[in-house]
Order: sequence, then structure tokens, then C-alpha cells
Amino acid sequence: MGRTSDARDRILAAAQSLIESRGYSALGVAEICKAAGVPKGSFYYFFESKEALALAVIDEHWSRQRRDWSAVLDGDGEPLDRLRRLFEITEAAQRAGQQTCGTVSGCLFGNLTLELSNQAETIRVRLQDIFDAQVDMVEAVVAQAGERGEVDVPDTRDAARSLVAQLEGQVLFAKLFNNTGRLDALWANCLALLGARPRQEAPARS
Repeated sequence: MGRTSDARDRILAAAQSLIESRGYSALGVAEICKAAGVPKGSFYYFFESKEALALAVIDEHWSRQRRDWSAVLDGDGEPLDRLRRLFEITEAAQRAGQQTCGTVSGCLFGNLTLELSNQAETIRVRLQDIFDAQVDMVEAVVAQAGERGEVDVPDTRDAARSLVAQLEGQVLFAKLFNNTGRLDALWANCLALLGARPRQEAPARS
């Protein structure tokens, strides 16, 4: 069982890395298996098709990301501080990826949406569900900020969608220009979308 699980994990890891660097459509099963260091027969033992593998990669990535988002958005601290922390960890992940491979990889979900949403209905639906879940998580925090009078939005759902879209859009620009500096405006833009302002730090006492 241990070897079996390890082979599946290696296939998933190799597939995600290749999808992030080259996209989904150009990949073949043989290339994925070679990168994973497993025989081609192992692929079809775990996955009935390349699309099934893509769905598994998406689910695996979302499981990790949802855990990270929950730790930040459901954690301690004031609502706007938690939202800001979410954007900070997104920026940090993109910068770390660039340092590792030399290019900004972007968002796996966003990349696959652009590439496959008009080609693979099953993948489109799965990605839509994930983005809806992200909006749910962000909306809960926006609602908390609204109850505290820290933001001014007519509809918390629309505001949350705008924040997620802002996050995706800036990451897309960072990938397009291979420049993580495109992420610097994330928080200021999000505050503007929320009708909020950065809190002023209290002056230090002399």
C-alpha cells in the first residue's frame, strides 16, 4: 500500500509541476510518468484518463489551499487584518515560486480556467465550485468587517467576488509580465473595493 500511495503521489506532484510550467493540453501521459519516475501502466491504475488526473490535481491543490485560507480567514485578528494576511501569503507563494523556477507560475485554478473552461465541462464545473467556495470564505470576513463599520459595501457577496477577482487578476498580470511587483497594489486596491482605508497607526509617545 505504501508503494502504491507513493506512486500516485509522485504522479500528482509531477502533473501539477508540469501543468504549472507548460499547461495541460500540451502534456502527454508518457511525459507525466517519466517526470514522476513511474511506468505508464501505473498511471492507468490510478487514473482512467488525463482529465481524471487533472481533476485529482485540482482537488489536491484545493485541499491544501483551503486549509491555508481557513487558517488565515478563520483565525484570530480583526477582519481586515485577516484579509490582508490572505493576500500576503498569496504574494509570498508567487515570489517563492519565481525564485525556485525563474518564472511566476500564477494560480493553478486561474490558469486552467483560461485554458480549459470552454473545452472540458467537468473541469469547468469543478473550478467554478472552487471559486464559489473561495468567495464564500472571503464573504464571511467581509461581513464581519461590515458589522464593525470598517467597510462600506452594498452587497457582501458582490464585494467578495470582486476581491477574489482582484486577487486572480493581479496574479494573472504577475504571470504575464513575469513580475511579482504587479502584486504590490493588491491590498490598496482591495481596500478601495471595500470602501475602507488603512488604519492609521497611533503616534509613538515620546
